[in-house]
Amino acid sequence: MQTATIPGAHLARLRAQVAASLPDYLADLATLVGVDCGSYTKDGVDLVGRWTAEALRDLGVVVQVLPNRDLGDTVIGTLHGVGNARALVIGHLDTVFEPGTARERPFRIVGGRAYGPGVCDMKSGLLAGLYALRALRATPREGLSAEVDGDGGERAGGRAGGPGRARLPWLPFDRVTFVANPDEEIGSPVSTPVIRALAPDHDLALVLECARANGDIVSARKGNQSLALLVHGRAAHAGVEPEKGRSAILEAAYKTIALHALNGRWPGATCNVGVARGGTRPNVVADEAVLEVDLRATSRANLEAADAAVREIAARSTVPDVTCEVEERGRHWPMERLPAAGTLVDAAVEIATGLGFELHDAATGGASDANTTAAAGVPSLDGLGPVGGLDHSPDEYVEVDSIVPRVALFAALLLAIGGGAAGGQRRNVLPQPSHTT
Repeated sequence: MQTATIPGAHLARLRAQVAASLPDYLADLATLVGVDCGSYTKDGVDLVGRWTAEALRDLGVVVQVLPNRDLGDTVIGTLHGVGNARALVIGHLDTVFEPGTARERPFRIVGGRAYGPGVCDMKSGLLAGLYALRALRATPREGLSAEVDGDGGERAGGRAGGPGRARLPWLPFDRVTFVANPDEEIGSPVSTPVIRALAPDHDLALVLECARANGDIVSARKGNQSLALLVHGRAAHAGVEPEKGRSAILEAAYKTIALHALNGRWPGATCNVGVARGGTRPNVVADEAVLEVDLRATSRANLEAADAAVREIAARSTVPDVTCEVEERGRHWPMERLPAAGTLVDAAVEIATGLGFELHDAATGGASDANTTAAAGVPSLDGLGPVGGLDHSPDEYVEVDSIVPRVALFAALLLAIGGGAAGGQRRNVLPQPSHTT
């Protein structure tokens, strides 16, 4: 795959196009933030999904909706363009907030910041992807590569379009697949299999979570594993014959201490017992207890080692005759910084400089869909939405002044990865794709 330096004049045109659309962007952001769409609020998630599907169709995208009975439907838009590369773009439709939150904390802009449930995580990121594609479609392509013919045909040497497949002349990719995930905030149980299936047929993945509060994009994330330790003891009367009991709560306490002692055993690994519950009454020796454990690590090897240590702790008991079983409730392998992801970072940094701002990449502890794509060996970059912070809290915000430059950055990054500009130095960023159609 080739990329290209985007001429300054074209960057300026892209940015101007995005700036002209800012009032519409903010109106759409208010609309989306006004929908209660917590992960388990299927009606709300599907409402945002239908809105997103219509926005994609307006771009000439073929849209597929994968229905789900309990959680939201997954929306997949497929755009066929005139290049060689294949990009997977991922955003999510859901938030962490309960029904009624949108009414209690409606969208508002105060002091240059937009507020509201999900405004940062990730309604503004979802819109950034859509508006970047709109900007590519609307921006005059003066100075673009002559490899795209005047009829909007394929780049020389590109993949065959296939019968009945409309090619978008403004898109410098063989294919962009836009996935709107309905359940990211609960670990993507529905959409992860979809993303895993799509990832191997793409050359790179771009995830639209918002940038860090300091403006950093994300090139690495910890992996996480959600585990439940189910502790089984023996009930007895706590006053009359406590010796006949075997306290599951006491054993859970020993295990909690042992689990927290895992912190720091491997570089970048953390273990937290976030929920502990058990027992029925104070005068009954508890026969059941549950520990809900969050396990994280920066590398797959360390996450696997920490997981093995947790299971070892579960298997041994301090309180006689107490047993424990481990239930895995979710897992994202780490988003490790693949070498080709570093070249994506370099391209983004170069574009940001051309747009007039400084850009850096960072590693973070939270997991996202980029963990799934990176674990599949696909070079992945995240944090490509506007700048925001305080996610999942009543004070969640997005910096309004960051919207235009970050949407322009994403649009130009797509253009650079697609190699769709002339007037600058062309260079190989990722391996030449070997897909066939």
